Amino acid sequence: MNDEKVVLQVAEHHKEKKRSGEIGITWWQLSLIGIGSIVGAGFFLGTSVAISLTGPSVIIAFLIAGLISYIAFTSLAEMKINDLEPGSFRDYARRAFGDSIGFISGWMFWIAGVLIMSSEVTALSVFSRYWFPQIPLWTFSVIYSCLGLGINLLGVKDFGEIESFFAIVKINALALFIIFGILFILGYASPKGSVAGASVISLSTLNWFPKGIKGLWSSMIFALFPYAGVAVVGAASKELKQSKSFTKAINALMLALMFLYITSIVMIFKMAHWQQIQASKSPFITALSAFHVPYIGSIFNIIIVSAAFSTFVGALFAITNVLLSLAKDHEAPKIALKRNKRGVNVIALLIGTSGLLLTILLSFVLPDTIYEYLTTSAGVLLISNWIIILASQIKNRKYYSIKSTTEGKQFKMLFAPYSSYLGILLIILTLIGVTFNPTHRIGLLVIIGIIAIISLASTKSSMRNKKLNS
Repeated sequence: MNDEKVVLQVAEHHKEKKRSGEIGITWWQLSLIGIGSIVGAGFFLGTSVAISLTGPSVIIAFLIAGLISYIAFTSLAEMKINDLEPGSFRDYARRAFGDSIGFISGWMFWIAGVLIMSSEVTALSVFSRYWFPQIPLWTFSVIYSCLGLGINLLGVKDFGEIESFFAIVKINALALFIIFGILFILGYASPKGSVAGASVISLSTLNWFPKGIKGLWSSMIFALFPYAGVAVVGAASKELKQSKSFTKAINALMLALMFLYITSIVMIFKMAHWQQIQASKSPFITALSAFHVPYIGSIFNIIIVSAAFSTFVGALFAITNVLLSLAKDHEAPKIALKRNKRGVNVIALLIGTSGLLLTILLSFVLPDTIYEYLTTSAGVLLISNWIIILASQIKNRKYYSIKSTTEGKQFKMLFAPYSSYLGILLIILTLIGVTFNPTHRIGLLVIIGIIAIISLASTKSSMRNKKLNS
């Protein structure tokens, strides 16, 4: 998960390289930025939870999740491109429904960021236990938390180059996995103790719904989570050289994501039976560990650890900036704006890091289920915010003069506003699916309580701002 400032910083990094030509980024650069911002531990580990919940029908879940993400992305982009005043999704929510909803949306996004950051740390710890299974999960959580905090305290600000590099790492990791799967299918690689090609699983013979429709329904939140950052990439849409090329960017991004995600899952099913997939272990490592290739599991694990760590460091940087943005709008304590000699907002950083302390504690108390708790909670908050984004787009679009994608900075969302209503319906159905699993239900109830607290705080904030303005 990346905040708009992180995504825009990556866009600016590409723009600097194009100073000799037109200002802006191309549609394919925006697509690359999107993939780098989206692919993370939510897919490399979260997919195992989705598979354990529904089996092969997880492929259908990812297709539906891709549609929901596409709708959320284009709704935000329509506002971003057509709104005459610069702003973020919080500003659009505020214009549509008032200050209270803008406040709620901002704090929901910040808390979701803290939870996602915490889930990344947990995933890193799970990946590291591949080599050191005897070391407790909380020990790795402490190590990675300290490393991430230390990097941010050093005042490292150019996450653009870092994210661009790891975007390539992530894409190549998935591409190599797919290539390896193809070699396996063609008979050039075989599992330990098997004849080459003998263990290829035929998808046509699989029981696609071993857990029924209910299993598919309950897995939707984990299928949506790997797409979590897609809406925020809409923030970079104004950096395009030509706004009419945005359609190319969004189509390329979503097609690339869905191809990488679904093809990778198909290869997992080809190399290992879905019942072998454990919720507490990356399905990629499970699939690769069955082969003769020396150290292939460890090599892939190193790649996803490095990529996930960069995402975690960027997420910590991002939530710090979200809190600063809230503080500047008088929706968070002003003390968060204080900087040290290095220019680092230490207090804002430490407030965000407080979520890691809770993660370490939960890693000690609930090592087997912490990742599911965190991912469910973060996913519920994120897609609840997508409802606000979609509702804001429905309300605000009447103020835009939208004619076509070829005139100026205009972009029209496909089938709007009906597509936005469809997105809201699918998200609500996903939230209902969370209630089917007792473990996930707890996360949902906790988030409902958090939203209720934020709503009460928004009322007090609105009253305080009215006094300041009067």
